[in-house]
Amino acid sequence: MTTAMVIGANGGIGAALVAGLAGSGRYTSIIAAARRAPAALPDGVDYHPIDLADPASIEAAAARIDAPLTRVIVATGILHDEAGGPERSLRDLDADRLAHLFAINTIGPALVLRHFAPLLVKDAPSAIACISARVGSISDNRLGGWYGYRASKAALNQIVRTAAIELARTRPQAVCVALHPGTVDTGLSKPFQRGVPAEKLFAPAYSAERLLAVLDGLTPAQSGRIFAWDGAEITP
Repeated sequence: MTTAMVIGANGGIGAALVAGLAGSGRYTSIIAAARRAPAALPDGVDYHPIDLADPASIEAAAARIDAPLTRVIVATGILHDEAGGPERSLRDLDADRLAHLFAINTIGPALVLRHFAPLLVKDAPSAIACISARVGSISDNRLGGWYGYRASKAALNQIVRTAAIELARTRPQAVCVALHPGTVDTGLSKPFQRGVPAEKLFAPAYSAERLLAVLDGLTPAQSGRIFAWDGAEITP
């Protein structure tokens, strides 16, 4: 049995990842997890409910898995919503807003690692990955702004790194990484696409294809790191 799971399957990247995994023909079972059932799923893909803002929902979703997992990808994230967009300066910081960003971008994926990493197959190669962002790199921050998004993704990168160290003790063939998808033409990036060169604004299917290829090419020695869509490593 080879089982893959995408959490955040209703998002642009998440849906494309599900389609890419289904189209590969490599998996005997694929699970698409999201708060709401997708309007359509490829043949043979099962839906599981999960809400990253609800810890009990994450634990319950893990309890429904009845086979070892070979791929888990957390494809969730929030930059803006009806409550507002990213902060441009210190005066824009708001405690409730910061807590919400960390709940979705950091705490939810961290709890996925807690409950789903132990479900990875033990005696064969496996991978668990979280979609992060280049702007989560502290060393690469030269523009400022976007406080909550940057900080929550930086925290996610640290959690992935720490989880990879622990995971290596029980599953030495596993890879645990953060992935940067590039600027993808989805609702998350829509308000910020002005000025992005056409060749740097990726269709979700292209980004998903590249991310899956990068993930397939990584080895356990590279676990705990951050990789972009083109395979380049991003410094924390």
